[in-house]
Amino acid sequence: MRVVLDAMGGDYAPGEVVAGAVLAAREYGIEVVLVGREEAVRAELLKHDTAGLKLPIVNASEVIEMDEHPSQAVRRKKDSSVVVGLKMVTDGQADAFVSAGHSGATMAAATLGNPGRIKGVERPALATIFPSAKGPVFVLDVGANTEVKPEYLVQWGQMGAIYFDKVYGRHNPTVALLSNGEEANKGTAMLQETYQLLKKVAGLNFIGNVEGKDVVKGVADVVVTDGFTGNIFLKTAEGIASYVQTIIKEELTSNIFNKLLAAGLQPAFRKVRSRMDYEEYGGAPLLGINGVVIITHGRSKAKGIKNSIRVARDAAQNGTVEAIRSLFPVKIPLKTPAS
Repeated sequence: MRVVLDAMGGDYAPGEVVAGAVLAAREYGIEVVLVGREEAVRAELLKHDTAGLKLPIVNASEVIEMDEHPSQAVRRKKDSSVVVGLKMVTDGQADAFVSAGHSGATMAAATLGNPGRIKGVERPALATIFPSAKGPVFVLDVGANTEVKPEYLVQWGQMGAIYFDKVYGRHNPTVALLSNGEEANKGTAMLQETYQLLKKVAGLNFIGNVEGKDVVKGVADVVVTDGFTGNIFLKTAEGIASYVQTIIKEELTSNIFNKLLAAGLQPAFRKVRSRMDYEEYGGAPLLGINGVVIITHGRSKAKGIKNSIRVARDAAQNGTVEAIRSLFPVKIPLKTPAS
């Protein structure tokens, strides 16, 4: 198993990214290829004990910065860590690609041709795991597509179900549509049309609409929405989680009695933080791409990078791309008899 890692991507690159690669190579026993400016990457590797680990470096002289236009930067910077790393997947030199860098650039590069869309997929979707009362919930799209058609959401429901089955082992996962009410006639005209289409998909365990509050309850395994709504939902949830943790910390350190109480509750607090920590869940897969591409949070540190590599490994090992590809077989036109 060989996973390519964008060593220059993320707020804490290359230091934390390289540290995460070392952790993943040691814990999972896989090869992690570090793509980036060789001198900088090598300097970070020297800070770690890498004896017996497979951590080769592939030089890429350019870096796509966060303020650059995604598609323009991809076309202009052919030797960027994102473009070079994705091309390795396209060329069969690696099984998966992971980046905490410019998500728009990663999506643009992956969609434009390296490795490109699976034939038959209308639009790739960016998905993420969301914690709930009943375990992980797979939400897509969370930012790749702000303007959508019903057909896109139907495909995302199909792809999301396959991914959840393959990576999380939940056979025949439930699929729901995010709306402002449970009834079939709720939501925009586009959502109502999507609802009717999802009902007709053979083999899809569609359970209807869910509201935002139902996601955290774990009512469905896979929740489908457009990228605009999904991104707002995700960022709002992240903000609320951070705010709640801040309030708890302030209250538990406000006086000596609360501090003593907090000391005894530390194990419970650590478990709560772990369940709400995005770094525990790793990165978000870009589904519909003809290869395993994982986009992780730009603020990810070593633990988040390590877990994103684990997600990439699992997706590659479990054949998610092959399974999604089988959903959309290429139709070969029949030859007409010679006249």
